[in-house]
Amino acid sequence: MPTRILFISQSGNTRAFVSKLIDYAAKQAGPQFEGIEINDMSPDQHETSPYFAFVPTYLDGGNGIDNGVKEIMTNALFDQISFGNNARHLIGVVGSGNKNFNAQYVLTAKRYAQTFDSPLIADYELRGNQNDVERIYYALCKTLDDMQ
Repeated sequence: MPTRILFISQSGNTRAFVSKLIDYAAKQAGPQFEGIEINDMSPDQHETSPYFAFVPTYLDGGNGIDNGVKEIMTNALFDQISFGNNARHLIGVVGSGNKNFNAQYVLTAKRYAQTFDSPLIADYELRGNQNDVERIYYALCKTLDDMQ
């Protein structure tokens, strides 16, 4: 049974990366993954098995360090993880962002990891590249191995 990846994608970058990751996994002998895109129209569902969350960074106001932060456009994923006992099944967070934003790079993923007491497993910039796909695939595999 594939491990679920819950993700949200406004610009398409996260969707494209998750798709590349799933395609790469399909060619490997190891774990397989299933992408579940969450959006504002998604009803909250009970998660009953371990899953990863992939979250981009979208901020509106504040710098995230000394004058606050207002996250936007990832609220549906946050709500899904917060729903019922879903957070207890979250086994790791992968973040994306734009390195031009310095300290704000993957800030949303860092906040998810802290809020839901789950490790930040990896990060990549924008749509990532093939090296990122392979690196993150093996990081997810290691996380799953460490659970056993």
